[in-house]
Amino acid sequence: MKARATTLGVVCSLVLLVLACPPRASSQLADLQARFNNEPNAVRKAKMMEKLGDAQFEEARRAEKAGDNSTVGLTLEKYRDNVRAAMEALKKQHPNAEKQPNGYRQLEMHVRKGIRETAESLLAAPEPFKPPLQIVRVDLIAMDDELLRLLFPLRPLNEKAPPAAPEKQP
Repeated sequence: MKARATTLGVVCSLVLLVLACPPRASSQLADLQARFNNEPNAVRKAKMMEKLGDAQFEEARRAEKAGDNSTVGLTLEKYRDNVRAAMEALKKQHPNAEKQPNGYRQLEMHVRKGIRETAESLLAAPEPFKPPLQIVRVDLIAMDDELLRLLFPLRPLNEKAPPAAPEKQP
């Protein structure tokens, strides 16, 4: 009898914990956003994008399941704006990404994830909600290209290799 009451108590506690998680998730997102906005160090700001971006993707997925497509668009637009803010802060505090890649690398990897998440949301979105998501995706691709150019300035992007010189005949 005592074991059954203990098991019932554990099950009830788990149910309450699961029911309490969704409000906590959005407050966690708000907390992460506030910390991101107030972070003066560009490298830490770029590294915070991993947690903040993942929380934003989770919020977008949750809204997508609920059928709230405008929230999906707004959340992904906020993600894009956060990426832009982190990238601008990095360029301002550490202009030479090739010599100081810390922060740039983490941001670039997360932007790739953001491009994938946006593409998945774009596939699931109804037609009236697709144009803003397409703009976000194009902006993220442009920022990813810029991050790659900053990290690897000597690497030609999308340029054709020069033609090989003809061999000299003796």
